[in-house]
Amino acid sequence: MVFKKITLIGTSSESFDAAADDAIDRAERTLDNLKWVEVDELGVEVASVEGREYQAEVTVAFELAE
Repeated sequence: MVFKKITLIGTSSESFDAAADDAIDRAERTLDNLKWVEVDELGVEVASVEGREYQAEVTVAFELAE
């Protein structure tokens, strides 16, 4: 088996959990053979948005087809 890993950044105005879920949901919709997700970094953007924008940088791994 061979896996590929890519980094995604999810965002939410609600929470870090919702931001991570945003990225994971997108990965599940667009990638085949998704195997695992690692949460790498969390951040909050406060400068150019009203309120707060929570961000979760995640690495997703999926198995490459043979």
